[in-house]
Amino acid sequence: MNHEDGDKGSTAPERSTPDPSATPDSVEPENAADEPASAADEVTSPDETQVEQPSVDDEVPTTQPSVDEAPTTQPSADEAPTTQPSADEAPTAQLDLGDLGERSEEQAPLWVEPPPNEDVTQVIPAIPPGPVPGPTQAYTTPPAEEPPAEEPTVVAPAAASPVPPQPEPQPAEEPAEKAPARASWVKVAAITGGVIAVIGIAYAADLAVSSGKVPRGVTVAGVDVGGSTRDEAEATLQAQVGPRVDQPLTVQAGDVSTELVPSAAGLGVDWETTLDRAHSQPLNPFTRLASFFTTDEIGVVSTRDEAALASAVDGLRSETDRASREGTVVFEGATPVPVDPSTGQNLNGEGAEAALIEKWAFGRTVDLPVDVVPVTVTQDGVQRALDDVAVPAASADLVVTGRDGKVATVPRQQIGAIVGFEPDGNGGLKPTYNIEAATGILAPQLVSTEIVPKDAKITLDGGSPTVVPAVVGDLVQWPKTLETLPEVLRGNGSHTTAAVYGPIPPALTTEAAQALGVKEVIGEFTTGGFSAASGTNIRLAASEINGALIKPGDTFSLNGYTGPRGTAQGYVESGIINNGRPDTAVGGGVSQVATTLYNAAYFAGMEDVAHTEHSYYISRYPEAREATVFEGAIDLQFRNTGKTGVMIQAIGGASDLTIRFWGTKSVDVESITGNRTKPTQPDTVTLPAGDHCIASSGAPGFTASDTRVISDHTTGQEISRDTRTVRYDPVPIVKCEEPGAPKPDERTPAASPAPSAPAESPTATPKPKPNDGE
Repeated sequence: MNHEDGDKGSTAPERSTPDPSATPDSVEPENAADEPASAADEVTSPDETQVEQPSVDDEVPTTQPSVDEAPTTQPSADEAPTTQPSADEAPTAQLDLGDLGERSEEQAPLWVEPPPNEDVTQVIPAIPPGPVPGPTQAYTTPPAEEPPAEEPTVVAPAAASPVPPQPEPQPAEEPAEKAPARASWVKVAAITGGVIAVIGIAYAADLAVSSGKVPRGVTVAGVDVGGSTRDEAEATLQAQVGPRVDQPLTVQAGDVSTELVPSAAGLGVDWETTLDRAHSQPLNPFTRLASFFTTDEIGVVSTRDEAALASAVDGLRSETDRASREGTVVFEGATPVPVDPSTGQNLNGEGAEAALIEKWAFGRTVDLPVDVVPVTVTQDGVQRALDDVAVPAASADLVVTGRDGKVATVPRQQIGAIVGFEPDGNGGLKPTYNIEAATGILAPQLVSTEIVPKDAKITLDGGSPTVVPAVVGDLVQWPKTLETLPEVLRGNGSHTTAAVYGPIPPALTTEAAQALGVKEVIGEFTTGGFSAASGTNIRLAASEINGALIKPGDTFSLNGYTGPRGTAQGYVESGIINNGRPDTAVGGGVSQVATTLYNAAYFAGMEDVAHTEHSYYISRYPEAREATVFEGAIDLQFRNTGKTGVMIQAIGGASDLTIRFWGTKSVDVESITGNRTKPTQPDTVTLPAGDHCIASSGAPGFTASDTRVISDHTTGQEISRDTRTVRYDPVPIVKCEEPGAPKPDERTPAASPAPSAPAESPTATPKPKPNDGE
């Protein structure tokens, strides 16, 4: 039977009748020993076996046809044969050979080898019409060493009656040679099934044992808590991770390493939420298996105080941040030194906060991100500036030649004060030259070769104003002289250039002075009655303002014109008004200059810009028409609104002071003083005796007014009328008592005590109240 053409269990059994055309000569005995008994006839159970005799006309073949000579096709059980056997052919029984070749080795063979050279006819039982109970047996294959001619001839019995319907065919089994392979696969399947079963049991056991615990392999900030209960895990973490919140943490920002304490930065651990990150036991078997060999770091969930964290990060900047340093060249004496460029860095605040929140709990160094501040100058650019500019510039002194053989020199050791460098934007350095610094070194050395310009002056030497002509200067034009400095310093030889001189006009030319119209007195006032100490200060201040010119539209300031009035300028200590009572200070008495100057400006028709009266009335001054000053606090200012200039003449005598305003008279001024009103009585003040206690008998206070009327000098027509009202405080009664029996200040008749003034150093400058002054 050809097993390659059939489907196991679905094809009808083949007949055992040999092909009539086959002859013994067609048998190929070479394959007899190699072929298994797969084409043997099938036998039925013994109780249903019928012996089939051959017909007279049939010739029994002496040899068994080989498997290869069996008919290649047989009709199935459900199909009628397409070819009927001839009369000469005996009908053959259908045999089920499905079990042939699969018999057990323990079963005895149904075919017995005949003696040599003896023809033997093997009788096989007929196939019953119905299902055959019990196991079926097949003939065994003759030994391979026997020749094919000695194989028994199997005679199929003739059918005595019509063949009944065939039973359902049994599934064809695999040939014998495939049985070992199938057995090996069965063995492998059994082993695999066993392994899977063991794995399943282990998986179930592992899942049951780990139920309710943190998954295996879970670590928190490097601490292994896998396999622990939630409470055990939290206790472990609080014991190992918890203390890290108060331990100094090293942070690395670029190339800077420093420390901070997490708790001081507002950081902590949310234990509940941290353990929630671990999730539940994984069901995936591969995940559970991998957990034996891997870890799952879940980190911590940090609590944080945003303000404290931001403040802590900002506090790191003093150590982590640095400005970039551009490459440059500096001079150490006469030696130029290159400075290598260096990038800067700034701590990235948001990134640093995120890194600390995520990694602080590990207790290891935390890398903080920084923003690099680049530089624009390259190392090559520095070297070019050194070789091309700095070295030649410092190779020799800078020399400027002036008139009359005079020279000015900048030594090589000072060349760094003149030559500098800055980035050129293309990776290099461009030189800079400090002309002002060079002028400061060179100019004093050539001043003797210059003619200094002088302004025109107006003098009163002859009793009337006279214009002293101006002098045009002839000075070194230093910007022009040094404009060739880059070329002068570039060579390695002599660095010499000539000074360039030029005319410099005066600030006030002769023509301008003559045009000012200073020719007559337009305002004048005199005061007197001051002490010797006050007289020293008055005369000194008067000399400083004497000859001052006020051009049309200009504003004059007494404090601005005199400048400081201290001991360094020659002023001495004298009487002032301090905190509403008499006192002393350096510069005292200058208020008399202010009052005299104010009145001269008043009658010259100057515009009042700023002035302040004394806090209480001084009898030598006109009521509501006087002024005080105090350095840095109270000033006297007025503006020249006329069309011509004004010159101040100040004459200080032994006991009086006169100030005149010279110009061109254009207005007349009248002063109208009002009556005193609203008188007030003085208080009594008792102070410790000493230098700063000036006894006073006191004087009542009152209110006064002054009206200034300005008229045109030519027409007499009134131009303006202004009234100023002033309230004077009473002059306190001051009593000085010995320090042995100090008493608090007493004031009468007022009930409230007045503030007492402690003794002050004679050189101290007191701070005045409004209306106080020198």
